Amino acid sequence: MYGRRACQLIKELSSAEKGQLTGFNSDMFDQVVKECSTHYLELQSLMRKIQEEGMDIQTTRNADHFGMVIHHLSLMRNKRCLMAYVYNRAEIIRNLRWKIGPVLPQEIHEKLSYSEEEYFKNHSTALESYMSELELDLTVDMVPPKDPYIQVRVLDDIGEVLLSDQSANLACHSMHFLKRIDAEQFISQGLMEELTD
Repeated sequence: MYGRRACQLIKELSSAEKGQLTGFNSDMFDQVVKECSTHYLELQSLMRKIQEEGMDIQTTRNADHFGMVIHHLSLMRNKRCLMAYVYNRAEIIRNLRWKIGPVLPQEIHEKLSYSEEEYFKNHSTALESYMSELELDLTVDMVPPKDPYIQVRVLDDIGEVLLSDQSANLACHSMHFLKRIDAEQFISQGLMEELTD
């Protein structure tokens, strides 16, 4: 049945937890692309057949015309499904850059296709370039903070670091009162946690 594989791709996408990536289904994706090529070749063949019989493609209403319509609609549906699959995955990848930072964990990295890896790198580079021009880290404080300082507990030994207003020894299990912009990078990497009341 035409479009079945493309439909399976979309179902796979919608069954995943919101904002989470599943592994890129390259086998199914390639099968849908191959099916698109088949539809295109069939469509071209039917168009040539109608033209060779001396009929007008715009006005002819015979079995070949309706075969062309079916192949055309199947081709368009498959293309829309492929575009939805790629777009939704790209949106999740873009959001990961804002949440996690410029380096993806290995378990996420393994789920990406080569094109998606390149997309993440290019998006990250563009964002870094823009932030350096502004001299502002846009990935910090996605929600405006009530207080510029937060209390944190270090989860892994980080060592001596130079922060924006002080130098600190961030030893494992130590607690500090830091500027939010200094702590956010360590929190996003899982090296420290914010302590809340």
